[in-house]
Amino acid sequence: MALNAKWQEIIGEQPAAMRLAGLPAPEGGGGGDLKADVGPWHSAGNTAGELRTSTSNSVTDLDTANEGVTGSTAGFDSSAALTEILGTWKTRVSAVRDECGRLEGALKAAGRDFGEREEDTRQKVAAEGARQSGSSDRPGQKKEG
Repeated sequence: MALNAKWQEIIGEQPAAMRLAGLPAPEGGGGGDLKADVGPWHSAGNTAGELRTSTSNSVTDLDTANEGVTGSTAGFDSSAALTEILGTWKTRVSAVRDECGRLEGALKAAGRDFGEREEDTRQKVAAEGARQSGSSDRPGQKKEG
């Protein structure tokens, strides 16, 4: 049974048209199933984790690549510039690393939460459907089926 028909059966009126971001559904649109799945969120979290590891390695690589540069370039104007550039890049890459670490947990938690809510909603809809179909029976009689 389509969502609109089920809504009308349970509530007794047509549902309001769905609007996302204040825009109406396109002509002939809407009425589809919306399902939140853990998979894409978990995958995005894994990618953020991989980026965190990669950027963490990059901070280490910056330090390793610049070891001894200051001593071997003493007296050159470029020595001070290299030190300044190293500091700003380490700050930037570290900020990206930290944000990727934060996103990894947040994305995985979002997927888990959506998945749990999806299951809760499925169970509630099934229970409501069972309650609705059972309410048409006369008290004390079992439904055949």
